[in-house]
Parts: sequence; C-alpha cells; structure tokens
Amino acid sequence: MTSFINLSLFSDPQLLIPTIAILTPLVIVWIAIFFNSRNQKNKYNTIIEVSKNIKDSEDVKELLDSLQEKKSSTDLRRSGVVTIFVGIGLFCLGYFGLNLKVLYGVGLLVSFIGIGQIIAGYIYPNQSEEINKTVESFEKK
Repeated sequence: MTSFINLSLFSDPQLLIPTIAILTPLVIVWIAIFFNSRNQKNKYNTIIEVSKNIKDSEDVKELLDSLQEKKSSTDLRRSGVVTIFVGIGLFCLGYFGLNLKVLYGVGLLVSFIGIGQIIAGYIYPNQSEEINKTVESFEKK
C-alpha cells in the first residue's frame, strides 16, 4: 500500500506560522475591499432613495456634489517632517536597539528623503489653498 502524504497546512506546527503569515495580509486586503465596496453600495442606494423624493433636478445635483469625496492634497512639508522622524527612529533602533550598521544607513536615507520633501514643499507650493491665498492677497493690492 502506498502511504499518503498529509498536505494539511494546519496539522504540522512548523507550517502553522508561515501559513498564517501568508494568509493574514490576504485576509486584511479582502476585508478592506469588502467593506469599501459595501460602503460605496450603501451610499449609492441612499442617493437613489433620496433622489426619488426630490422633485427639483437642481437639488439632486447639489446632493450629488455634497456627497462627493473631496480629496485633500498632501502637504509635503508635513509629510517631510514625519519622514525625517521615521528615519531618526530607524537610526536609533539600529544604534541603541539592534546594533545593526545597516539601519544607520537606512535611517539616514529616510531622513534625507524627508528633508527633500520639506524642500520640495517650500519650492513648489502646489497646494490650492496656498495658491488661492497668494492670488487673493495680490488682487487686494
């Protein structure tokens, strides 16, 4: 008789941790996609129900405009400061915690990326609010 190989991933304790490590990100991504799509579906169903009760088309347009998500632009200076401190944290982890010289370089690299983001935030103020303030102050003169 031939012996059958047990292919169950959860029966062997040595395979349990790698299996969980591989499946956990997949489950997290699936949960995020599931709830995001359910949220969108509920939002569109609500819009349909509300628009059935509204007679004026202009009110429907205002409702749709108010429900659209407004994307806020990212502030490069703020993200640059956060990136700098992440780099400092990596550097300190390598210096004080793990004593790995690789983390020194990684921490410095991430910190310099943050410095570049701060400089780019001052050179290229593409934030619409800043541009509007500049234009309005110029027009007042």
